[in-house]
Amino acid sequence: MSGVRADLRVDLRSDTLTRPTAAMRRAMAEAEVGDDVYAEDPTTNALEARVAGLLGHEAGLFFPTGSLANVLGVRLVVAPGEELLCDALAHVVRAELGAHAVTSGVTTRTWHAPRGLLDDDAVDRVVAMMTPDAGPYLVSTAAVAVEDTHNFGGGTVQPLASLHRLHAATSSAGVALHLDGARLWNAAVVQGADHPGGWQGVVREIGGLVATASVCLSKGLGAPVGSVLVSSAENIARARIWRKRMGGGMRQTGLLAAAGLHALDHHVERLADDHARARRIAEAAAAARPGCTDPAAVETNIVVLDVDDARAFVLAAAERGVALSALGPKTVRLVTHLDVDDEGTDLAVAVLTELLSPRTS
Repeated sequence: MSGVRADLRVDLRSDTLTRPTAAMRRAMAEAEVGDDVYAEDPTTNALEARVAGLLGHEAGLFFPTGSLANVLGVRLVVAPGEELLCDALAHVVRAELGAHAVTSGVTTRTWHAPRGLLDDDAVDRVVAMMTPDAGPYLVSTAAVAVEDTHNFGGGTVQPLASLHRLHAATSSAGVALHLDGARLWNAAVVQGADHPGGWQGVVREIGGLVATASVCLSKGLGAPVGSVLVSSAENIARARIWRKRMGGGMRQTGLLAAAGLHALDHHVERLADDHARARRIAEAAAAARPGCTDPAAVETNIVVLDVDDARAFVLAAAERGVALSALGPKTVRLVTHLDVDDEGTDLAVAVLTELLSPRTS
């Protein structure tokens, strides 16, 4: 690995690993705070209003985790015994530990979509699956969940046209839409390049299509903690009660909300740097072993590799200073983020090239 520092380490397991920047820490230290259970924390109130405004909703509510924001966002639109439809790779059914069923009595059905992509075929499948007001024979469909970008799909950006088509179909059937927008900011930066309103216009357009939406601040935006759920004022008032009921009531949250406000001011547009570094890593991996990944499919900050033995590959990369995640027996994921600079990208490229290149005797 010529030209790469021997002591360098880079962690590509997730963009949740970002650490607050010095400027963000200053903003946190200087935050005005109050008691958020009494809705008296001014910085938290400002963050909630800011995010709600960006998505075109009446109100927002700060959460410690995206999973809890999703659980209560879904709960607002799906009653116990009703169903939520989502794709088979969706975070809400694959990585939230069955919380929707355990805590809310929500049942789920899934459709299959390659890379989690909501294309026209997927929309047709969703429409065919919906059974609103099913009566005493079938489970009634109350909502559909869409994930943008799609984590396990490899950072897939959902087409705006497909979201509009799905919204039209669900609205006419009386079925709500929930957005798991944990990485919505990444999608907005990609689509904002060609949108008349920029990334803000994309966020507002998508927000206008859904009844509830959760967005994360602690992934690509680099805040240490936090997600925000947005919806109508009435829904958010209900969610505030359920957040407290489920142990999520917090006090001087302005210290954390200040990080989110700083991130929105300074860290959204720079997501394009993460996307470019992910594409560079994917191109190097594909050059070393054609077919292990498709660089053209890397739209944002997530790269998925097909390897012979994911566990062994991850261990070998770690020995060389690069931390990756094994998502399956032959699937490895890497995620670029705020703490991965060009030097870290160089190391990742060097290690992956070494591990993926054909061995010669």
